[in-house]
Amino acid sequence: MISRIDLRGDTLPEGAALRDLLPRAEFDVEAALETVRPICEDVRHRGSAAVIEWGEKFDGVRIASVRVPAEALTKALDELDPAVRAALEESIRRARLVHREQRRTTHTTQVVPGGTVTEKWVPVERVGLYVPGGRSVYPSSVVMNVVPAQEAGVEGVAVASPPQKDFGGLPHPTILAACALLGVDEVYAAGGSQAIAMFAYGTEDCLPVNLVTGPGNIYVAAAKRLLKGRIGIDAEAGPTEIAILADATADPAHVAADLISQAEHDPMAAAVLVTDSEELAAATEAELAPQVAATKHIKDRIEPALAGRQSAIVLVSSIEDGLKVADAYGAEHLEIQTADAAAVADRVRNAGAIFVGPWSPVSLGDYCAGSNHVLPTGGCACHSSGLSVQSFLRGIHIVDYTRDALAEVTHHVVTLAEAEDLPAHGAALKARFAEGELDEHSGWKVPQQ
Repeated sequence: MISRIDLRGDTLPEGAALRDLLPRAEFDVEAALETVRPICEDVRHRGSAAVIEWGEKFDGVRIASVRVPAEALTKALDELDPAVRAALEESIRRARLVHREQRRTTHTTQVVPGGTVTEKWVPVERVGLYVPGGRSVYPSSVVMNVVPAQEAGVEGVAVASPPQKDFGGLPHPTILAACALLGVDEVYAAGGSQAIAMFAYGTEDCLPVNLVTGPGNIYVAAAKRLLKGRIGIDAEAGPTEIAILADATADPAHVAADLISQAEHDPMAAAVLVTDSEELAAATEAELAPQVAATKHIKDRIEPALAGRQSAIVLVSSIEDGLKVADAYGAEHLEIQTADAAAVADRVRNAGAIFVGPWSPVSLGDYCAGSNHVLPTGGCACHSSGLSVQSFLRGIHIVDYTRDALAEVTHHVVTLAEAEDLPAHGAALKARFAEGELDEHSGWKVPQQ
């Protein structure tokens, strides 16, 4: 059901050589670019009509209007299962607790007497948040996108999710209810690359945005790549991943359950166990079959995900080597199920999110840990972070120097400008002072009285 990769015995290679030995899903965003390019151009030129037509082609339903009516949001919330509502409210409460602490404050540094640099943090003006709607319904993704944007102070928040044939062309009602719970009233029945293009170019129904966040399929990722620069993006999300670093102290039933929980997302989902214990590997394999048989989505998602080239049990000589493998892999979700798991977790450098010990499974983070589940995939955790309040903020430096402070440093600026063969840069400073006021060799000279 799942393959093995044995890295025991030999010294582990470094860098790219080690990464090349590890399982990974094929996700060719570049190839998808030519598919999404004409769709995005069509939306650019024809606006909502193009969004509606492409939605009909891909989602199988023709809608009258891209904008979801306010009464549909109200109805969805009124009819929401009370237990689901309570769970969403708790997810929102915990996410706000964590994300509120991520707010940045303005800070001023006095560089020299009379010279300061202030860094102020300003939220982007308007964001488009994408919520997938393919194989599953993801109200949790509404929470994970909207909460950090709101906590950052973003004024304009718009949500797009694909139209659903079963719901008359509206996004899934649980998606709409989550939007209503969060106070988001600008919601669009738009999916795929056409939704990203709608956000980027704007239409007669939707004003353009500054930033687009949220996971999606390969065509959403390709549209983000194509339109990056016109809009900011959070990441090009690939297939979801779990890596579990475990030793003989781990419970194989827990490990198998966690691998399966990620595999049920998608047939391209990656489920990887890294362990120094042959016994745990064998026991986990034995657990997989009965646990898979007892759940849903077996043939269309779980079995192909576990059997795919992106999933494997990786055997290593030690947890020390396991840490090297985990950092080389850079998992979206990394569980640590070892002795002294907190100390091991503290040594990890590359992961979207780390889940410590047997009582912090990835599923908790998906919904109610308070952390964010929009995370880097495909090894991008070695250079990128998950979605946070910071994703929606821009740091702006404010430079404020007095006349004396500028005079004191002018000779250094002139020297560096001339070293770069940009003498007009230095002249721009010297023009501010009277002749003789600056000593170009020693800098500041006593100002003329």
